[in-house]
Amino acid sequence: MLDNEGFDLWADGYDKSVELSEDNDEYPFAGYKVVLNSIYNIVHSKEKAKILDIGFGTGILTKKLYDDGYEIYGIDFSEKMIEIAKEKMPSSKLYKHDITQGLPEVFKNIKFDYIISTYAMHHLKDDEKVKFINELKKYLSNNGKIIIGDVAFKTRELLERCRTKFLDYWDDEEVYFVLDEIKELFPNNKISFTKISYCAGIIQLEKVL
Repeated sequence: MLDNEGFDLWADGYDKSVELSEDNDEYPFAGYKVVLNSIYNIVHSKEKAKILDIGFGTGILTKKLYDDGYEIYGIDFSEKMIEIAKEKMPSSKLYKHDITQGLPEVFKNIKFDYIISTYAMHHLKDDEKVKFINELKKYLSNNGKIIIGDVAFKTRELLERCRTKFLDYWDDEEVYFVLDEIKELFPNNKISFTKISYCAGIIQLEKVL
């Protein structure tokens, strides 16, 4: 698993690496652009919104939302990624922070209409995901929504099938979403899953009043 220094080194070539993986329909980024476009369209159901992007990387998705006039906040643990994203979105509020430490204190009095995250939470173990997502729910506005696009599978069987196919470069240090298992960890929440490719999907968790 890459640490923040590894992501700093990868930052300049990150978008190209993702594009090559997607164009070849290969794990882990098969369906990447559809994931981002789908989240973009979900957010656009609300004309004006305050958005927090968890692990925004080089800002591919949030740049589109920023250009459309949405209020953008974000955290990422790569200084280089932040520099690249900040050049694209100079008025956004972007902070260096490690998601294993929850959210930074600067957000304590802010409520977000959407909290989005793409290809970041697989760096957390499932128990860490649960703790972090439960914390995120406290920062949602009424009728707010958490939207996660990532390497994700409906069942453990589908994950193992993908792992077998791409065993030579499967990353065993990353912990991918399995919807059937995650849903059991959030019994009192409305959760939906949209399959995008054989290794990608979108999870939506709505705040229930």
